[in-house]
Amino acid sequence: MRHLLFLTLLVLIGCKETTTQQTPVAQAFSSNYDEPYRLQYHFSPPAKWMNDPNGLVYNDGVYHLFYQYYPEDIVWGPMHWGHATSTDMVHWENKPIALYPDEHGLIFSGSAVVDHDNTSGFGKDGVAPLVAIFTYHLMEGEKAGRTDFQTQGIAYSLDNGDSWTKYEGNPVIGNEGIKDFRDPKVFWDKDTEQWVMILVAGDHAKFYKSPNLKDWELMSEFGKDQGAHGGVWECPDLFPLDHPDPDHYAKKWVLLISMNPGAPNGGSGTQYFIGDWDGEKFNTDQEEPLWLDYGMDNYAGVTYNNEPNNERIFIGWMSNWNYARNTPTEAWRSSMTLPRTLKLKRFNEGVRLTNYPYDKVDTLVYDRKPVYYTEGPGQVYFDSVNLNQHRIQFKTSAKTDTYFILSNNLREEIEIGFFPEAGKMTFDRSQSGKVDFESSFGAQHQEQPFKPDGDDIYVTAYIDASSIEIFVDWGRYVFTNQIFPNEPFDEVQVVPADAAGVRWFRIDSIPSIWNKPTN
Repeated sequence: MRHLLFLTLLVLIGCKETTTQQTPVAQAFSSNYDEPYRLQYHFSPPAKWMNDPNGLVYNDGVYHLFYQYYPEDIVWGPMHWGHATSTDMVHWENKPIALYPDEHGLIFSGSAVVDHDNTSGFGKDGVAPLVAIFTYHLMEGEKAGRTDFQTQGIAYSLDNGDSWTKYEGNPVIGNEGIKDFRDPKVFWDKDTEQWVMILVAGDHAKFYKSPNLKDWELMSEFGKDQGAHGGVWECPDLFPLDHPDPDHYAKKWVLLISMNPGAPNGGSGTQYFIGDWDGEKFNTDQEEPLWLDYGMDNYAGVTYNNEPNNERIFIGWMSNWNYARNTPTEAWRSSMTLPRTLKLKRFNEGVRLTNYPYDKVDTLVYDRKPVYYTEGPGQVYFDSVNLNQHRIQFKTSAKTDTYFILSNNLREEIEIGFFPEAGKMTFDRSQSGKVDFESSFGAQHQEQPFKPDGDDIYVTAYIDASSIEIFVDWGRYVFTNQIFPNEPFDEVQVVPADAAGVRWFRIDSIPSIWNKPTN
């Protein structure tokens, strides 16, 4: 193997109205979260099918995570809104299904807001309502060949998401014949004192305004001739972030657009635009598409409304429509990415959007001794630990090629390559275990542009039972991918091309958020 040609830092580690129906979710709660490939510190549903995160909102001490859910099977079916809550964005409590299909259609993706000023009139006895805004998908209309089968509806909750009432005037936005007309993201624009909605319509985004969440007026459109257009636009989001330059007082606005297919490494992916919002239109001088994540398994992600610390927290669906229905799990299917903080930072090539795990994620390993820690280059051996529930961190030279390899006794492996001179990073899961459930899963080496700014690169990898999230230089470069090894990985190698390559290396175990640790 070519790895033997390099100095190796080696760690061997072994061994229609209110939705209160309970039955499907009660059955699902029988899961023990110990099935093969079940992620232990990421959110996944107790059982059955999940896709896009929906309705991310904070209210009264609770972070709400709604999601596309089919409670009858582990493949996509009639969509509901599943529901989970958290007080720290790390530990999750499963809740009953929030929204069920009705006469207007299935419940597709959308968002949720806290109507603090009761502009909707749904509030009662001083309680500010939670309002969910979602797409109705009328299957009968689609099957009949119509193009108006997607409309927008709303529902409200007065008990912080425990029960929901559909608005009797639904749908609040009809459809004049746009086949893909969905995924409303709504926020309160404090500068113009109105609600703003971003919808996607096939190949572009539409912006609406409303005084009350019920009556909507189209303001503008964006994107027909900008960005990537290899597939259908989905799951938009628009939000302000601080400009990274200290003398630049105005905020910049970021527009997220998920797209399927057409991502850089195949299938589903999320592009972003940095620009300005004037209360009516989004404008950008960005010429080339920019991508949030170059891995194949981060899609349909959106950010939290009403976040109490004014941070912009993102969660994505950790899968890809190329193979989402075929991954080798049995009781459940799909999980979410770790929550991530989004920031704008300046690099040599310009201002870019970074995404890095939310700081509360590190509380999972807080005050726990690392499995292994070292400074400086060298060889180290350590055994008797399962690597598939760990965080690995290292610093290495940005002047030389480096390989980061995880493997097991079955000779299964994943390999991440850093090639500064060639200007690229690579991710290879072709020999990672189960890969033959779909032809594109392990067929190619994923790539992304890679141009380090300094002398060192900083790498953080979060590995769970069937996933790996790679963050380089604090989220400037990201690979998110599913993996399905037949045995847990028990060896890690960091292989630089010169003796001074690895500066620092550390491995920490991460306990389960679902089950008590056994050690």
